Amino acid sequence: MIIKCWGARGSIPVSGKKYIKYGGDTTCLEIRTKNNDIIIIDAGTGIRRLGISLTNEKKFSYHFLFTHTHWDHLMGFPFFKPLYDNRAILYIYKCPFPDGYIKKTITRILSPPNFPVRYSDLSAKIVYRKGCPDSFNIGSVLIEPVALSHPNKGCGYKIIEDGKTFVFLTDNEIGFVHQGGLVFDDYVKFSKGADLLIHDAEYTPEEYRKTVKWGHSTYTDAVKLAIKANVKELGLFHINPERTDDQMDKIVKKSRKLLLEKKADIKCFGVQSDAVYYL
Repeated sequence: MIIKCWGARGSIPVSGKKYIKYGGDTTCLEIRTKNNDIIIIDAGTGIRRLGISLTNEKKFSYHFLFTHTHWDHLMGFPFFKPLYDNRAILYIYKCPFPDGYIKKTITRILSPPNFPVRYSDLSAKIVYRKGCPDSFNIGSVLIEPVALSHPNKGCGYKIIEDGKTFVFLTDNEIGFVHQGGLVFDDYVKFSKGADLLIHDAEYTPEEYRKTVKWGHSTYTDAVKLAIKANVKELGLFHINPERTDDQMDKIVKKSRKLLLEKKADIKCFGVQSDAVYYL
């Protein structure tokens, strides 16, 4: 399994020389399986660059998962280049909610006055498949959804292939239980022994005093979860839009110090745009 990050920023895209290392695009991940299936998680602004890359590769079949439908996770979708190519086929799984929710959401985005191109005018073929709340397979991988603790709800995912496990929990506030969310120990159980855990770590403990119930975690809580779940690697994600590269480097340094103090053999890093991880 190969995982590439096309966007790790939270809430809104940013640009400038202070945001080069971790990038300015919002959430989008690409996963390549051993069978070369392409799984795309979320359609933040990072999906624009991904679409260009896939078109250049002449790859035209994709499987889509969404964690939730807040704007920063959808805003790049209309700019996904393959949507306007009749060779492309998108398999969109009915997550985070079953039935027609995700189709209605996408249709609203792709309609005036929100966007000049209508959903009905797209050249790509879009197929909707059953997904959440149950586990399902995409080729060689098993997908296990889990409820996120976030306003308006959402889904995190465990992706398993050949005994390797990737857990993706963005927009997950483990310091507060939102409606439909789970308690801390449930996320520990879900993440247990993961080879790679990428988790929301938007806030410092000081910032969190003013942002409780906003739907995001502190880096200290993310580290605590990683230790309790005994994961191998922890990626700090959903980077605050005001967080410069230097400031994020300091958070990574503090996180590593916490792990060292707890004698936890866990590799920790801030997830960078264009970073690639191999499982």
